[in-house]
Amino acid sequence: MKVFVTGASGFVGGAAVRHLVAQGHEVTAMSRRAPTDDKIRAAGATPVRCDLENVTAEHLGGAEAVLHCAAFVEPWGEKDAWHRINVGGTARMLEAAAAAGVRRFIHIGTEAAIVHGQHIDGADETYPLAPGSPYPYCATKAQAERLVREARSAQLFTIILRPRFIWGPGDTTLLPVLVEMAKTGQWRFIDGGRVRTSTTHIDNLVHAIELALTEGKSGEAYFILDDGEVTMRDMLTAMAGSQGIALPDRSVPSWVADGAAWVLEGIWRTFGVRRAPPLTRHAAMVMARDCVLVGDKAKADLGYTPVISREQGLAALADA
Repeated sequence: MKVFVTGASGFVGGAAVRHLVAQGHEVTAMSRRAPTDDKIRAAGATPVRCDLENVTAEHLGGAEAVLHCAAFVEPWGEKDAWHRINVGGTARMLEAAAAAGVRRFIHIGTEAAIVHGQHIDGADETYPLAPGSPYPYCATKAQAERLVREARSAQLFTIILRPRFIWGPGDTTLLPVLVEMAKTGQWRFIDGGRVRTSTTHIDNLVHAIELALTEGKSGEAYFILDDGEVTMRDMLTAMAGSQGIALPDRSVPSWVADGAAWVLEGIWRTFGVRRAPPLTRHAAMVMARDCVLVGDKAKADLGYTPVISREQGLAALADA
Protein backbone atom coordinates (compact mmCIF):
# COMPACT_ATOMS: atom_id res chain seq x y z
CA MET A 1 0.00 0.00 0.00
CA LYS A 2 1.18 3.55 -0.67
CA VAL A 3 1.13 5.49 2.62
CA PHE A 4 1.78 9.18 3.27
CA VAL A 5 3.02 9.94 6.81
CA THR A 6 3.13 13.19 8.76
CA GLY A 7 5.39 13.62 11.77
CA ALA A 8 7.93 11.16 10.36
CA SER A 9 10.84 12.78 12.21
CA GLY A 10 9.16 12.23 15.58
CA PHE A 11 9.09 9.26 17.93
CA VAL A 12 5.84 7.71 16.70
CA GLY A 13 6.07 8.74 13.05
CA GLY A 14 9.65 7.58 12.72
CA ALA A 15 8.92 4.18 14.23
CA ALA A 16 5.85 3.83 12.01
CA VAL A 17 7.80 4.68 8.85
CA ARG A 18 10.48 2.10 9.61
CA HIS A 19 7.88 -0.57 10.33
CA LEU A 20 5.74 0.17 7.27
CA VAL A 21 8.78 0.12 4.98
CA ALA A 22 9.91 -3.19 6.52
CA GLN A 23 6.44 -4.60 5.82
CA GLY A 24 6.77 -3.73 2.12
CA HIS A 25 4.63 -0.60 1.97
CA GLU A 26 5.62 2.33 -0.24
CA VAL A 27 6.02 5.26 2.13
CA THR A 28 6.27 8.98 1.46
CA ALA A 29 6.53 11.46 4.29
CA MET A 30 6.03 15.14 4.98
CA SER A 31 9.35 16.96 5.44
CA ARG A 32 9.94 20.62 6.24
CA ARG A 33 13.73 20.76 5.90
CA ALA A 34 16.88 18.98 4.71
CA PRO A 35 17.80 17.22 7.99
CA THR A 36 14.35 15.64 8.05
CA ASP A 37 14.79 14.58 4.43
CA ASP A 38 17.88 12.66 5.49
CA LYS A 39 16.07 10.95 8.38
CA ILE A 40 13.20 9.90 6.13
CA ARG A 41 15.50 8.53 3.44
CA ALA A 42 17.51 6.64 6.08
CA ALA A 43 14.26 4.96 7.15
CA GLY A 44 13.63 3.84 3.58
CA ALA A 45 10.91 6.35 2.70
CA THR A 46 10.68 9.29 0.28
CA PRO A 47 10.51 12.85 1.67
CA VAL A 48 7.96 15.31 0.29
CA ARG A 49 8.69 18.98 0.99
CA CYS A 50 5.59 20.49 2.60
CA ASP A 51 4.13 21.21 6.02
CA LEU A 52 0.77 21.26 7.77
CA GLU A 53 0.12 24.82 6.67
CA ASN A 54 0.63 24.33 2.92
CA VAL A 55 -0.01 20.64 2.21
CA THR A 56 -2.15 19.94 -0.87
CA ALA A 57 -3.53 16.90 -2.66
CA GLU A 58 -0.55 16.99 -5.03
CA HIS A 59 1.86 16.40 -2.15
CA LEU A 60 0.12 13.13 -1.31
CA GLY A 61 1.07 11.75 -4.73
CA GLY A 62 -1.54 9.03 -5.13
CA ALA A 63 -1.35 7.74 -1.57
CA GLU A 64 -3.98 5.19 -0.64
CA ALA A 65 -3.67 5.92 3.09
CA VAL A 66 -2.58 8.84 5.26
CA LEU A 67 -1.02 8.28 8.68
CA HIS A 68 -1.28 11.57 10.56
CA CYS A 69 1.18 11.53 13.46
CA ALA A 70 2.22 15.19 13.48
CA ALA A 71 1.05 17.28 16.43
CA PHE A 72 2.22 20.07 18.69
CA VAL A 73 3.09 18.19 21.88
CA GLU A 74 5.52 20.68 23.40
CA PRO A 75 4.90 21.68 27.03
CA TRP A 76 5.16 25.37 26.14
CA GLY A 77 4.64 27.60 23.12
CA GLU A 78 2.72 30.52 21.69
CA LYS A 79 -0.87 30.57 22.86
CA ASP A 80 -2.25 29.58 19.45
CA ALA A 81 0.41 26.95 18.67
CA TRP A 82 -1.66 23.96 19.80
CA HIS A 83 -4.75 25.05 17.89
CA ARG A 84 -2.85 26.10 14.77
CA ILE A 85 -1.09 22.75 14.40
CA ASN A 86 -3.33 20.20 16.09
CA VAL A 87 -6.65 21.51 14.79
CA GLY A 88 -5.75 23.58 11.74
CA GLY A 89 -3.13 21.12 10.57
CA THR A 90 -5.49 18.17 10.92
CA ALA A 91 -8.20 20.03 9.00
CA ARG A 92 -5.80 20.71 6.13
CA MET A 93 -4.60 17.11 6.07
CA LEU A 94 -8.20 15.89 5.87
CA GLU A 95 -8.93 18.34 3.03
CA ALA A 96 -5.84 17.25 1.11
CA ALA A 97 -6.64 13.57 1.66
CA ALA A 98 -10.20 13.94 0.44
CA ALA A 99 -9.10 15.93 -2.62
CA ALA A 100 -6.40 13.35 -3.43
CA GLY A 101 -8.82 10.43 -3.30
CA VAL A 102 -7.14 8.85 -0.28
CA ARG A 103 -9.16 5.86 0.91
CA ARG A 104 -8.07 5.65 4.57
CA PHE A 105 -7.03 8.31 7.11
CA ILE A 106 -5.38 7.08 10.32
CA HIS A 107 -5.15 9.74 13.01
CA ILE A 108 -2.85 9.30 15.98
CA GLY A 109 -4.89 10.67 18.83
CA THR A 110 -4.37 10.41 22.57
CA GLU A 111 -6.23 9.78 25.79
CA ALA A 112 -5.64 13.50 26.44
CA ALA A 113 -8.69 14.11 24.24
CA ILE A 114 -10.93 13.06 27.16
CA VAL A 115 -8.98 14.88 29.89
CA HIS A 116 -10.08 18.07 31.62
CA GLY A 117 -8.12 17.52 34.85
CA GLN A 118 -10.07 14.62 36.38
CA HIS A 119 -9.03 11.19 37.59
CA ILE A 120 -9.92 8.50 35.03
CA ASP A 121 -10.48 4.91 36.09
CA GLY A 122 -11.75 2.28 33.66
CA ALA A 123 -12.76 4.59 30.79
CA ASP A 124 -13.50 3.15 27.37
CA GLU A 125 -14.17 4.90 24.07
CA THR A 126 -17.70 5.93 25.08
CA TYR A 127 -16.16 8.38 27.57
CA PRO A 128 -16.91 11.94 26.32
CA LEU A 129 -14.34 14.11 24.58
CA ALA A 130 -13.08 17.26 26.32
CA PRO A 131 -12.89 19.93 23.58
CA GLY A 132 -13.24 22.62 26.25
CA SER A 133 -10.43 21.31 28.45
CA PRO A 134 -8.43 24.03 30.26
CA TYR A 135 -5.26 22.34 28.97
CA PRO A 136 -4.57 23.44 25.36
CA TYR A 137 -3.05 20.13 24.27
CA CYS A 138 -6.03 18.16 25.57
CA ALA A 139 -8.60 20.56 24.13
CA THR A 140 -7.04 20.71 20.68
CA LYS A 141 -6.53 16.95 20.41
CA ALA A 142 -10.22 16.52 21.22
CA GLN A 143 -11.16 19.12 18.61
CA ALA A 144 -8.91 17.45 16.04
CA GLU A 145 -10.41 14.04 16.76
CA ARG A 146 -13.88 15.46 16.25
CA LEU A 147 -12.81 16.71 12.81
CA VAL A 148 -11.52 13.26 11.88
CA ARG A 149 -14.77 11.62 12.97
CA GLU A 150 -16.84 14.14 11.00
CA ALA A 151 -14.72 13.70 7.86
CA ARG A 152 -15.65 10.05 7.36
CA SER A 153 -17.58 9.38 4.18
CA ALA A 154 -18.25 6.67 1.64
CA GLN A 155 -15.01 7.70 -0.03
CA LEU A 156 -12.82 8.32 3.05
CA PHE A 157 -12.46 5.84 5.92
CA THR A 158 -11.24 7.60 9.06
CA ILE A 159 -9.95 5.96 12.24
CA ILE A 160 -8.40 7.28 15.45
CA LEU A 161 -5.81 5.43 17.52
CA ARG A 162 -5.43 6.63 21.11
CA PRO A 163 -2.23 5.55 22.88
CA ARG A 164 -1.50 6.56 26.48
CA PHE A 165 2.01 7.26 27.85
CA ILE A 166 3.99 6.18 24.77
CA TRP A 167 7.38 4.76 25.70
CA GLY A 168 10.18 2.58 24.38
CA PRO A 169 13.39 2.82 22.35
CA GLY A 170 13.72 6.04 20.37
CA ASP A 171 11.75 8.14 22.87
CA THR A 172 12.87 11.73 22.30
CA THR A 173 10.73 13.40 24.96
CA LEU A 174 9.83 11.67 28.22
CA LEU A 175 12.87 9.49 28.90
CA PRO A 176 15.53 12.11 28.10
CA VAL A 177 13.77 14.68 30.30
CA LEU A 178 13.38 12.15 33.11
CA VAL A 179 17.08 11.27 33.01
CA GLU A 180 18.19 14.91 32.81
CA MET A 181 16.00 15.97 35.74
CA ALA A 182 17.32 13.09 37.85
CA LYS A 183 20.93 13.92 37.01
CA THR A 184 20.50 17.59 37.88
CA GLY A 185 18.60 16.94 41.11
CA GLN A 186 15.37 18.53 39.87
CA TRP A 187 13.22 15.40 39.95
CA ARG A 188 10.23 15.20 42.28
CA PHE A 189 7.34 12.78 42.28
CA ILE A 190 3.91 14.30 42.81
CA ASP A 191 1.88 12.68 45.59
CA GLY A 192 4.59 10.03 45.82
CA GLY A 193 3.88 8.83 42.28
CA ARG A 194 1.04 6.65 43.57
CA VAL A 195 -1.42 7.38 40.75
CA ARG A 196 -2.16 4.53 38.37
CA THR A 197 -1.77 4.68 34.62
CA SER A 198 -2.15 2.71 31.42
CA THR A 199 0.83 2.74 29.05
CA THR A 200 1.59 2.09 25.38
CA HIS A 201 4.89 0.66 24.19
CA ILE A 202 5.92 2.03 20.80
CA ASP A 203 6.02 -1.47 19.28
CA ASN A 204 2.40 -2.04 20.30
CA LEU A 205 1.32 1.27 18.78
CA VAL A 206 3.13 0.53 15.52
CA HIS A 207 1.46 -2.89 15.41
CA ALA A 208 -1.93 -1.19 15.80
CA ILE A 209 -1.09 1.24 12.99
CA GLU A 210 -0.41 -1.70 10.68
CA LEU A 211 -3.76 -3.25 11.64
CA ALA A 212 -5.57 0.06 11.07
CA LEU A 213 -4.57 0.01 7.40
CA THR A 214 -7.17 -2.70 6.82
CA GLU A 215 -9.21 -3.23 10.00
CA GLY A 216 -11.55 -1.23 12.25
CA LYS A 217 -14.72 0.79 11.78
CA SER A 218 -14.83 4.18 10.12
CA GLY A 219 -15.21 7.20 12.37
CA GLU A 220 -14.28 5.23 15.48
CA ALA A 221 -11.58 5.75 18.11
CA TYR A 222 -9.56 2.97 19.73
CA PHE A 223 -7.43 2.96 22.87
CA ILE A 224 -4.15 1.16 22.10
CA LEU A 225 -2.64 -0.09 25.35
CA ASP A 226 -0.15 -2.39 26.98
CA ASP A 227 -1.74 -5.07 29.13
CA GLY A 228 -2.52 -4.07 32.72
CA GLU A 229 -1.82 -0.91 34.67
CA VAL A 230 1.11 0.40 36.70
CA THR A 231 1.74 3.20 39.18
CA MET A 232 3.48 6.29 37.87
CA ARG A 233 6.21 5.73 40.44
CA ASP A 234 6.93 2.15 39.39
CA MET A 235 6.88 2.97 35.66
CA LEU A 236 9.12 6.02 35.84
CA THR A 237 11.49 4.36 38.29
CA ALA A 238 11.84 1.36 35.97
CA MET A 239 12.39 3.56 32.92
CA ALA A 240 15.08 5.58 34.68
CA GLY A 241 16.61 2.37 36.02
CA SER A 242 16.91 1.03 32.48
CA GLN A 243 19.35 3.88 31.88
CA GLY A 244 21.27 3.26 35.08
CA ILE A 245 19.61 6.20 36.85
CA ALA A 246 18.06 6.03 40.32
CA LEU A 247 15.24 8.52 40.82
CA PRO A 248 15.50 10.40 44.12
CA ASP A 249 12.80 9.57 46.64
CA ARG A 250 11.43 13.10 46.85
CA SER A 251 7.83 14.19 46.44
CA VAL A 252 5.53 17.22 46.60
CA PRO A 253 1.76 17.26 47.20
CA SER A 254 -0.38 17.71 44.10
CA TRP A 255 -1.95 20.91 45.44
CA VAL A 256 1.51 22.44 45.74
CA ALA A 257 2.50 21.32 42.23
CA ASP A 258 -0.76 22.57 40.70
CA GLY A 259 -0.45 25.95 42.40
CA ALA A 260 3.20 26.36 41.50
CA ALA A 261 2.50 25.53 37.87
CA TRP A 262 -0.29 28.14 37.67
CA VAL A 263 2.00 30.81 39.14
CA LEU A 264 4.94 29.89 36.91
CA GLU A 265 2.84 29.92 33.74
CA GLY A 266 1.39 33.31 34.70
CA ILE A 267 4.86 34.79 35.18
CA TRP A 268 6.17 33.25 31.96
CA ARG A 269 3.21 34.60 29.94
CA THR A 270 3.43 38.04 31.54
CA PHE A 271 7.08 38.43 30.63
CA GLY A 272 6.92 36.59 27.31
CA VAL A 273 9.47 33.95 28.24
CA ARG A 274 9.91 31.55 25.32
CA ARG A 275 11.51 28.60 27.07
CA ALA A 276 9.21 26.31 29.04
CA PRO A 277 8.77 26.95 32.77
CA PRO A 278 10.16 24.32 35.17
CA LEU A 279 6.63 22.96 35.65
CA THR A 280 3.52 23.42 33.53
CA ARG A 281 -0.11 22.99 34.55
CA HIS A 282 -0.49 20.09 32.14
CA ALA A 283 2.57 18.23 33.43
CA ALA A 284 1.52 18.71 37.04
CA MET A 285 -1.96 17.41 36.25
CA VAL A 286 -0.75 14.34 34.33
CA MET A 287 1.59 13.30 37.14
CA ALA A 288 -1.15 13.53 39.77
CA ARG A 289 -4.21 11.98 38.12
CA ASP A 290 -5.12 8.32 37.68
CA CYS A 291 -5.55 7.40 34.02
CA VAL A 292 -6.58 3.78 33.63
CA LEU A 293 -8.23 2.87 30.34
CA VAL A 294 -9.97 -0.12 28.77
CA GLY A 295 -8.70 -1.43 25.42
CA ASP A 296 -11.25 -4.16 24.65
CA LYS A 297 -12.63 -2.35 21.59
CA ALA A 298 -9.29 -2.46 19.74
CA LYS A 299 -9.03 -6.18 20.45
CA ALA A 300 -12.54 -6.77 19.10
CA ASP A 301 -12.50 -4.53 16.01
CA LEU A 302 -8.83 -4.42 15.02
CA GLY A 303 -7.74 -7.83 16.22
CA TYR A 304 -5.17 -6.02 18.35
CA THR A 305 -3.16 -7.71 21.06
CA PRO A 306 0.10 -6.33 22.44
CA VAL A 307 3.19 -7.71 20.71
CA ILE A 308 5.40 -6.84 23.68
CA SER A 309 4.71 -6.79 27.41
CA ARG A 310 5.69 -3.99 29.75
CA GLU A 311 8.27 -6.26 31.38
CA GLN A 312 9.76 -7.24 28.02
CA GLY A 313 9.86 -3.63 26.89
CA LEU A 314 11.67 -2.48 30.02
CA ALA A 315 14.22 -5.28 29.64
CA ALA A 316 14.81 -4.30 26.01
CA LEU A 317 15.14 -0.65 27.00
CA ALA A 318 17.88 -1.59 29.45
CA ASP A 319 19.66 -3.71 26.83
CA ALA A 320 19.50 -0.84 24.33
